[in-house]
Amino acid sequence: MFNVCYFQVELKKQISCSLELANNTENHIAFKVKTTNPKKYCVRPNTGVVSPGSTCDVIVTMQAQREFPADMTCKDKFLLQSAIASPGTTPKDISPDMFNKESGNLVEECKLKVVYVSPPQPPSPVPEGSEEGTSPTASHSDNGHFSSDFNSTARAYGEPQEQSSEAKSLISKLTEEKSSAIQLANNLRQELELMKRESKKNRGGIPFLYVVLIALFGVLLGYILRKT
Repeated sequence: MFNVCYFQVELKKQISCSLELANNTENHIAFKVKTTNPKKYCVRPNTGVVSPGSTCDVIVTMQAQREFPADMTCKDKFLLQSAIASPGTTPKDISPDMFNKESGNLVEECKLKVVYVSPPQPPSPVPEGSEEGTSPTASHSDNGHFSSDFNSTARAYGEPQEQSSEAKSLISKLTEEKSSAIQLANNLRQELELMKRESKKNRGGIPFLYVVLIALFGVLLGYILRKT
């Protein structure tokens, strides 16, 4: 099962995704983060030790992109490895052997796939001549007759109505995207609850290693709020 790391793509701008590692065991946990595309992503820290009952934030930064990915799809992935460490272990003490299953070490792995999120669409610009306050041109003849250019009035009121229709369509689209984002957040929350229950079932005998990884809801929540 893959967890998800969301990136809201914006051209020529670095985008970050935050991961929270929570250690709910009584052991010190060493971790290491790998990626299939190290030139594209920067992970800080990529190794570390999480004390019992504490958390650690990992920031994944995607380098600035010059163009939008085709179909907004991505095949990049991350691998989080974790293993029990001795008390007093520091990040400098972490070695590749700690995550070698062939050496008999208890190693857990969590895979994350990258999902691109489209940036919010800017509102349509207001055409010239349709600004608020536009009034029909009027003139008076020598005999006092009042005339008004209602053609300009029709244009002034007709164009905002078209813009209003486009705005309603945009709001409807953003509302649907917001609902989809909320559904994704609920699915992730359910998956985390399932992982917690499975971890509690395996706590008999040898302590079961449990490191909860959260594809930070702040990114997803920020994306939802920008849609409102």
